Amino acid sequence: MENTLLIAICMGIYYWFCRLRFGYTFSSMLLQPVVIGVFVGLLTGQMYDAMVIGGAMQLVYLGVTSTPGGNVPNDPALAGCISIPIGVLSGMSPEVAISLAVPFGIIGAFVDQLRRTTNTIWVHKADKFAENGDTKGIFRCAYVYPSIMGFIIRFPIVFIICFFGVDFAEKLLEVIPDWLLNSFEIMGGILPALGFAITLQAIGKKQLLPFFIIGYFMVKFSSMGVMGVAVFAVSIAMLLYLFLYRKEELS
Repeated sequence: MENTLLIAICMGIYYWFCRLRFGYTFSSMLLQPVVIGVFVGLLTGQMYDAMVIGGAMQLVYLGVTSTPGGNVPNDPALAGCISIPIGVLSGMSPEVAISLAVPFGIIGAFVDQLRRTTNTIWVHKADKFAENGDTKGIFRCAYVYPSIMGFIIRFPIVFIICFFGVDFAEKLLEVIPDWLLNSFEIMGGILPALGFAITLQAIGKKQLLPFFIIGYFMVKFSSMGVMGVAVFAVSIAMLLYLFLYRKEELS
């Protein structure tokens, strides 16, 4: 119980912190499921299981990008902070954990909208401080108050689900029929393909599609792993730049 309580507290704080947006690069790294998997692995001592689930979940959210206005269709941070610890502690397969992560990711988008709505309060307060030349008040409205409100909104969601979710998930797995569990696993296996599809759509360059196909079939039909294909891909990209694009720049 104490271990579960500690994990629930840490995951709630992690979710709140990674969504503070202290620098887009740093925050964008922390909210990725594969990074959350490392954090969960350190907390639980089950790094392998956490990384397997986190890595598989990363494929689902690989191509998630912000829409105009900075909105996101899913929240990989909420999905990871809930599903990865629950999946590790309850011994779920990566496919089942991914299937449980999807609704949490959708809920996270609504949570972010709630946070944005409350931030309008501090914007109006900052305008009043600006009229009086109160720079400290503007700073509080820009950083302190939104951070506190973000903690109130985000922390309880992850804490409650992680604290009560392990036992609930174990009981749920006991009562769920095998055919339904198999359906979850099938859906979890299909979802990574969606992540790749979104990535291809985000790239938007048809001339790069052959490279994606080559890489996919190299992994699929050869003994070469993803890392080996990545090394070849980087080498090919450098050669293309040196012999094609660089040549055009010099001419």
